[in-house]
Amino acid sequence: MTESLQDSKYCELLLAPLRKCADYRPKMGGQDNVDVDQFTILYGDDPLYHWMGLDSPLMYAAHKAAGGMTSVYRQLGIGCERLFRQILRDQLGLAAEQVKWAYEYLPEPDPDQPGKPLKSRKLELDGRVDLNDVQDAAAKDRISQWVQQQQALLDISTPLKGAVFEVRQGYKSADSKRQNGDLANAAQALGHGYLPVLVIMSTQINHAVRARYMVGNWSVLMGTVGQRDAQTSTYSFLDDVVGYDLPAFFERNTALLRQDVEKILKSLLEPK
Repeated sequence: MTESLQDSKYCELLLAPLRKCADYRPKMGGQDNVDVDQFTILYGDDPLYHWMGLDSPLMYAAHKAAGGMTSVYRQLGIGCERLFRQILRDQLGLAAEQVKWAYEYLPEPDPDQPGKPLKSRKLELDGRVDLNDVQDAAAKDRISQWVQQQQALLDISTPLKGAVFEVRQGYKSADSKRQNGDLANAAQALGHGYLPVLVIMSTQINHAVRARYMVGNWSVLMGTVGQRDAQTSTYSFLDDVVGYDLPAFFERNTALLRQDVEKILKSLLEPK
């Protein structure tokens, strides 16, 4: 595949989820999405909101922008996840099933419902590299050495056969429920012989959260550029270990990516 065709494919992986944001409409506490006309009627029928002037299209635009911002981050995360997984496939010659990893577990009994039968649940992480699946000897050696270095860094004694990845565009919150779930994922990954790797595509992460993940045996990669440290940088890991220069892709396609995202943001800020 030529570079231009690959760039087009990768741009679409990033932008396709984000385009959904342009059609975002707030629910305003109901079951269905609300457009500006429905919002004006809803708020206009509320005496206080009408008296205070909150039944304004500008107020609708504010709600739309607030919810849309959350949607933008969520959809960017989905795009980053798909892009990362595709890079693993393209660079390491892996099939779609080979870059997926999931496990089943039994949840804790509900104390409010004693005796209720427990059903197993399935959880998936965003990517996997099993050393046995990598046919290219040089790539296999690079990944093996990288995993061993991370083992030493995190003081992991469990024998490992590869790595599994959880990909996020950023990690701004300190959501304890999410952290606890991820720490449980790490234990499962190690139990199955995989190094758990948290891949952050931006530099946006709570530093206390990062420290907690590392204590919990997660390798944490951040979206730093220029440091040439594959142990801490997402982009150095992809370049030096996997074999793909992702910053160069972004530099080549910045104008296109920014143009599409600006259209989406403008749509979110319009009171319609």
